This record gives sequence, structure tokens and C-alpha cells, in this order.
Amino acid sequence: MSRPDTMRALQKSRPVEGLWMVEAPIPEIGPDDVLIRVHKTGICGTDIHIWNWDDWAAATVPVPMITGHEFAGEIVERGANVTDLRIGQRCSGEGHLIGTESRQSRAGKFHLDPGTRGIGVNEQGAFAEYLRLPAFNVVPLPDDIPDAIGAILDPLGNAVHTALSFDLLGEDVLITGAGPIGIMAAAVARHAGARNVVITDINPDRLALARHVVPSLRAVNVAEEDLRAVIAELRLKEGFDVGLEMSGSQMALDQMVEALVMGGKIALLGIPPGKSPVDWSRIVFKAITIKGVYGREMFETWYKMIAMLQNGLDVSRVITHEFAVEDFEKGFAAMKSGQSGKVVLNWI
Repeated sequence: MSRPDTMRALQKSRPVEGLWMVEAPIPEIGPDDVLIRVHKTGICGTDIHIWNWDDWAAATVPVPMITGHEFAGEIVERGANVTDLRIGQRCSGEGHLIGTESRQSRAGKFHLDPGTRGIGVNEQGAFAEYLRLPAFNVVPLPDDIPDAIGAILDPLGNAVHTALSFDLLGEDVLITGAGPIGIMAAAVARHAGARNVVITDINPDRLALARHVVPSLRAVNVAEEDLRAVIAELRLKEGFDVGLEMSGSQMALDQMVEALVMGGKIALLGIPPGKSPVDWSRIVFKAITIKGVYGREMFETWYKMIAMLQNGLDVSRVITHEFAVEDFEKGFAAMKSGQSGKVVLNWI
């Protein structure tokens, strides 16, 4: 049975707010590519920026562009040079497309390639019935990981990369920002052996979701509770050992610096808007280590998170909404409301 020539896709067709359902040509694959029939996609914060057409999106995303980069599906076609993947294989994939010429890539540090391009941002993306992806970027899905989880492996990878930046075994961990990635990072920290996991936010709905996904964490609304009192409650003599900054809030980062032990460590994933004033003297005098985190380590992060999922890590409850793709506007409204976790769109 032959497949059609066109597909449904969600496209940024005009440089204004919104996305539009269009009929687009099914991508042609090259000898090193595969064609993936998309089953489910996750809506990311990046997709919200593109929907809103904010300054970042306007400066970064060419129009027209099929957006989306969180997906799960199955391989339906493969290029002539692709021998290690099979037709019908379930998969997700790394949405960062890299080159091979940089020092970082030649050293095997693919996630640090300065020429990285993103599907759904710089290249046609996954909010479509079919996606072309280099075979190099394909991550096969084991049978015990369902498509809905496969569709959120990209943001789970952000959480895993951030959380595993430092040793967490027996450590006390502070997470600022209870968005979906912060909540998943809390689940990872607990799974990796952290002693106390505290997550802060000012959104009560997100804190309630954090408690639902990771019942053993301590959720703190910093608009209502003093973090210093929580430190005393948990009997932390000097503060937290490791901080995971997921909010992009300068106030949260300042609070984190004050709440860490001497010699504490911070993994920084949240992106503050514009430039922020930083009290570097506090960071220097407390001998704080700060690591910036971008994307996922290719492909160690993917290996680690799949192994953890198969070994009991449960982030399924972070998915709060699923919609048929025809109802994509409801999905984006749920994400923009601040009252959702991950939102998944079903393409089949």
C-alpha cells in the first residue's frame, strides 16, 4: 500500500502569533536518513515561544517552518546507507542536528558542536505526520517504554543531563522551578539516591503537580514559606549540596546561592530573559561551582534515561493532557495556562 504524497503538519506560516494546520509535502530522505511516521509529539516551551512569536522566535526561526521536536513514532523508510535500523522500528530521536567538522564533534562531544541546528527551529520539525531524521540521531524505543513517554524523552533528557551533572548519592538537592523539566529532575534526583529533594516555585498548581509526580519531595512556595525555615525543618546543618536551577529567575538563583553549602554546586538549565545582575562575590566567597547545561549529552543521556525508565523511574504523571492533533489549539492553551504538566498531541 503506497503512502500519500502530502501530510498534515503544524506550521509557523506567518510571522505572527499562532500555528496553522497545513498540507505539506512528505520529506524526501537522503541515503543516511530515515523517514519516521510520527505517533505522538510533546509541546515544549520552545514551541510556546514560536507560537507567541516573541523576540527570540522572530530572530531565530525562518518562516514557513514546521515546528516541534519532541516525538515518538516508527521508521517507515530508510536510506540506502542505513543498515542498523529496521522498518517498523519504534523510535524517538535527538533533535539537535550536528556537524562533523568541529573540534568538539571530532572529540566525540557531539552535544557541544557549535554548528548545532534544531529540528522544528532551524530545520523542518516533528509536528507532522512524517519526519525526516538522520539515522545517526535515531534512538530506538524498547517495547516497555510507551509512545507517550517516548514523546517526552527530549525534555526528560534535559532533566537527566542537568540532574546528573554532579554526584547526587546521599546529597541534599534544591531545585528552583517546578515546570515539567524541574519536576522530572526531582524524580531523577530521587531515583539517583539524593537524600532530601526540595523544589521551589510560586505557582501552586505546579507545586501540586510536583507533589503528585514525586510524592517524597518537599515542595516550597517561596511566596509563602521561608526557605531558611525549610532548611531548619530538614535539619540541614549548612544548606543544600547541589542546586538545579530550572526557572530562569534571577531571584531564584540568588536564593539558591544563599541556600547552598560552602563549595556547593549548581547546574544551570533555566534561561533568564535578557541580562541579569549577579552578585559574583557571593559565588566566589562560597566557592560555588556553576555548570551551564544545554540539551542532552549525545548519546550518554539517552542511554542513562532509558536505563532509569526501565529500572523504575516513573515520570508518567507529569503528562497531564493528551489531545488529538486536530485539537492542537487546546493543547497550546493548556501549556500557556501554567496549569499543565507536559501536553502530548496524538497524530494517529
